[in-house]
Amino acid sequence: MNPLLDLAAVIQERRSDPQEGSYTNYLFEQGLDKTLKKIGEECAETLIAAKNGDNAALAGEICDVLYHILVMMNQRDLPLQDVLNELEVRRQKIGNKKVMRATDRLT
Repeated sequence: MNPLLDLAAVIQERRSDPQEGSYTNYLFEQGLDKTLKKIGEECAETLIAAKNGDNAALAGEICDVLYHILVMMNQRDLPLQDVLNELEVRRQKIGNKKVMRATDRLT
C-alpha cells in the first residue's frame, strides 16, 4: 500500500483506540494548538536541513512535517483522500501559473 495512507490509518487507529505511551495519543490529548506548534517547529527544522545540504536529514525532517500534518488533518476530521483528490484536480489544470508581483521578486 501507500506509506502515507498507512501512516494516516495508524493515526486514525490511535485516535479510535488510544495506546498508552503513544506520541500520537499525546498530541491528541494536548489538542490542536500543540500539534500546530509542532508543525511550525518541524517546518523550521526542515528549512535548516535543506539549507545545510544534508539530504538524509532533510528526508527525516520532511517525514516529521508530514506526520504532524496528518495528525492535524485527523484532529480537523480532514481525510487524506480529500487532499489527494485536490492534488489530482490541480494536476489536471492547464495554465495554472502564479502571476508574480514585483514584491515576490524581493523575497
